[in-house]
Amino acid sequence: MRRADRLFRVIQILRRSRRPVTAEAVAAELSISARSVYRDMADLTRQGVPIRGEAGVGYTLDRRYDMPPLMLTSEELEAAVLGAQWVVERGDAALANAARDLLSKITAAVPQSLRTFITEPTLGTPENNLPVMDGLDLAKTRSWIRAGRKLRIHYRDEAGQETERIVWPVIVGYSDTVRLLAAWCELRKGFRHFRIDRIVKADFLDEAHGSTLTDLKRQWEHYMKTMRTLRPPKPFVTD
Repeated sequence: MRRADRLFRVIQILRRSRRPVTAEAVAAELSISARSVYRDMADLTRQGVPIRGEAGVGYTLDRRYDMPPLMLTSEELEAAVLGAQWVVERGDAALANAARDLLSKITAAVPQSLRTFITEPTLGTPENNLPVMDGLDLAKTRSWIRAGRKLRIHYRDEAGQETERIVWPVIVGYSDTVRLLAAWCELRKGFRHFRIDRIVKADFLDEAHGSTLTDLKRQWEHYMKTMRTLRPPKPFVTD
């Protein structure tokens, strides 16, 4: 690895971490010695990169620091291509188009020498086996999640019984076999995960649920952590 590339990787490691990163952790990820990390940190500091270090604690990067956009490595490009391919296959129409646009923008911005990593990828995603979406507009659902508004859904369970629910949507989850809407359910007085292919109809209500997305997601994450502890093999509760 060229030294310039390594210094860039060091900055990336610091930028993505919320906590101080030790020289040993950086050395392990880059397959270099801790002594080399110390030299790199000193060189970056001399070049004006706002790195703070404390013996025995680790290094941090000032959150206000930013690098020129799209200084991407070949591995980062391949990761972006793989993620975009996955979204094109499994996302709703709006997300799929956004993923295609993202790849076009990255292709236009990166140097010619790196474009083959996008146009001729060595990675791929499996065929989409997700069931067809029925009664839920996912693009509009994402807007309702951000706006903190309620949904009224008509949901058909595994036995074919249909119920009407008022829910507070938290997040849309994707897997290789199913899409799920995580939401606080007013009927059940708790978080539930609804298979999107079983939502027969959805009404987008103008009523706000009164909780911020940050708080609601934090409560959901706590619920998920508790469920994994109680029932590790099957964390999702669906209705």
